[in-house]
Amino acid sequence: MNTNLKNSSLKHSGQFQWFQRCPSVPEIFMLITILSLHFIVAAAQSDNPQTVVILSLDGFRWDYPAKTNTPNLDLIAHDGVKAVSLMPSFPSKTFPNHYTIATGLVPDHHGLVNNIFMDKAMGKSFAINDKQARFNPDFYGGEPIWITAQKQGVRTASFFWVGTDVAIQGKHPDYWKMYDGNIPFIQRIDTILKWLTLPEPLRPRLIMAYYHEPDGIGHEFGPDDPKTLRLVQELDSLTGILYKRIRKLPGGNNINFMVVSDHGMGAINSEKNNALRDYIPEHWPVRIEGGNPNFNVYAEGKWVDSAYQILKKITGLKVWKPSEIPQHLCYGTNPRVGDIVIVADSAWSVTMNKPKRNFKGGTHGYDIHNTDVHAIFYASGPAFRQNYIHPTFQNIHIYPLLAHLLGIFPASTDGDLKQVTDMLKPQP
Repeated sequence: MNTNLKNSSLKHSGQFQWFQRCPSVPEIFMLITILSLHFIVAAAQSDNPQTVVILSLDGFRWDYPAKTNTPNLDLIAHDGVKAVSLMPSFPSKTFPNHYTIATGLVPDHHGLVNNIFMDKAMGKSFAINDKQARFNPDFYGGEPIWITAQKQGVRTASFFWVGTDVAIQGKHPDYWKMYDGNIPFIQRIDTILKWLTLPEPLRPRLIMAYYHEPDGIGHEFGPDDPKTLRLVQELDSLTGILYKRIRKLPGGNNINFMVVSDHGMGAINSEKNNALRDYIPEHWPVRIEGGNPNFNVYAEGKWVDSAYQILKKITGLKVWKPSEIPQHLCYGTNPRVGDIVIVADSAWSVTMNKPKRNFKGGTHGYDIHNTDVHAIFYASGPAFRQNYIHPTFQNIHIYPLLAHLLGIFPASTDGDLKQVTDMLKPQP
């Protein structure tokens, strides 16, 4: 077994050493037992195959329904289940967490360690707005649920889920779209309904969909601004349209419908901001990648300690070398995280340069114990209990839940189906 993290973290295609997992690892015989139980559950479900539609609302904070009216999410919760909150994985950023939901692996294990980062071994950087990098499958580790499903004969579809427009392991979902944020939400709903009404041999049993709001408006105005909350209400209405139209389909009551988000949103303003270039001169051979409120620093030799010592003195900032990162963040074993990890404290910002004007708004990426960045989880359908509230759980457990609902054998992940079985109806 190859224990070289630098190699295994780049092109492992879902094969991680179990002793590198975070949280702690079961003994081998326990692992075999757990996987066998998954297989038995999947085999039992295959006689009654169910369809899953999972919708992500980017940046939908866990307590938006307490801040404004969301009658459709309330309806889904009444018909099924909701979690107190969905804890993201670190860093609480968009690409890392959508891909964590898809793979069941924390970002440190699937390789998308931030929205922007560097891979020294590849000699390349990844950035979500760099098409050449974003479509390079070498950056995407693990096995996404659509590939797991396809390998076992389950058709899949995606409307913009992170990674589905990349040829990971040379594969896409059976139906997929190249990302275009200008496509109206209602048009996305129409396409999802069209997929669900295809002839049965062509019909996908897993549909993953993504809306880019309320993330954008949350960044611009903050999580408590009336403009943000009005858009939250609009998204709730759109979600209700999709949910009710699904239920009216022939066989619609045999479809499990989930609504999730990748992270929440924390309020920020320019009064609590640190500009990194005020401390690390641009002429230093120190590379800084990332975005407010977290960055990954890449340096060599003495420059690591020089940068580290300066950054450690900054108020409102957590600064770690990989070996110092708190265990609950499950971060730091992948070489892509760099030599120093920077994370702002709650309500603080960290930017590369000093902003030219005062600002206020929102951001995310903080420590996952900060509930500002917690997300939502709602689900309704034949597999779920009714009117049930589940405790907060981490998003790594959604992958094994999806595999369970689809009746397929899951790949090895950081997730654990047992963490979410309480929300499921007892098996007869």
